[in-house]
Amino acid sequence: MYDSLNAFCTHSAARLQGAPGGQLAGLTFAAKDLFDIAGHVTGAGNPDWLALHAPASRTAPVVQRLVDSGANMIGKTHTDELSRGILGENAHYGTPINPKAPGRVPGGSSSGSAAAVAGGLVDFALGTDTGGSVRIPASFCGIYGIRPTHGRLSLEGVVGQAPSYDTVGWFARDADLLARIGEVLLGLDLRQAQRPRHVIVATDAFAIAETVTAAALAPAVERIRTAVGSEHRRVSVTVPLAGWFSHQRAIQGREAWDTFGEWIDRHNPRFAFDIADNFVRGRETPDAVLAAAREFRAARRAELMAMLDQETDSFAADRAVSGPAARPAALGHVGATHRDQHADHHLRHARRPAGQHAAGARRWPAGRPLNIGPAGRRRHAARIRALSRRGLTRRQCVSKTA
Repeated sequence: MYDSLNAFCTHSAARLQGAPGGQLAGLTFAAKDLFDIAGHVTGAGNPDWLALHAPASRTAPVVQRLVDSGANMIGKTHTDELSRGILGENAHYGTPINPKAPGRVPGGSSSGSAAAVAGGLVDFALGTDTGGSVRIPASFCGIYGIRPTHGRLSLEGVVGQAPSYDTVGWFARDADLLARIGEVLLGLDLRQAQRPRHVIVATDAFAIAETVTAAALAPAVERIRTAVGSEHRRVSVTVPLAGWFSHQRAIQGREAWDTFGEWIDRHNPRFAFDIADNFVRGRETPDAVLAAAREFRAARRAELMAMLDQETDSFAADRAVSGPAARPAALGHVGATHRDQHADHHLRHARRPAGQHAAGARRWPAGRPLNIGPAGRRRHAARIRALSRRGLTRRQCVSKTA
């Protein structure tokens, strides 16, 4: 298969043949490079993670279920490093091309899976969603994507990030196929599914959405309203939705550091600057802030459950994010062009002694992994802005700040 989108990992030859005659026979799919495939190393979007881990002893159950249902897995797809990005850019392997908006980011961290589905390279694909990593690339690439209820699908054999939020999700180009995959993974028969009584339209969510996003969603809302009825109301009565983000970010960031911090301290891996910055902020989240964020989450969950219990006996917090792929891809961050332009940067990594790799445009001495601090980040950003005003390319800016 020719990968014209830089969606698939070239360092993995993982392939699985589907069982004959299954429910998904004849379909092809891809798996984000966080899912274990027996006999192959899971790369997690980072070359040092790839080099320092052994091949998986067994295939992730969610992948095996699809294969047992007849689907052929034809490859592993790119992800942001350790799933800690949201735009789909990867400093080591390049950024998958967004087939629906070439030259703009595909969204992440399930970038390769979304690009492969949108570009017709596979029928469907697996991703993971911690803070939007299925919903955002599905939106950016103009396809269907779903984040099921947290805990609904097994994360065994999947490189996790933040246990309070990690989920397995999937992509498809049409809703019927998305539903078929759901029947297999969730063990459902949609023919027996209960028809919803009505839908709650979150007026406070639409109030903070971009105008173009709200307008794009309006026809779908109207179709749902006509079919099952709807109720327009705020979902957060006591706290504005805009105030939720900092609490979610605190929990996710700290949990991500708790997941990977020991490995990072031990090996001082190479990271792009923004990925390193995400880990630094997570590491520096105070215990008091984390406790307050978890208390806030518990209160909001109770508030939502109380609202929904008025209408239904059960609640599945499946969500979707919709919005324009507004950020253009950074210069040199797509496919082979990106790798060529950053070859000298990677060579500098290779020539440095172990434990003294560069992380993006910064270097951490051995024994001081990720020790950049707020002041260092501000100085780096200021230098990049100053160099950019002189008309230099991104590559030139990076080389002058390295």
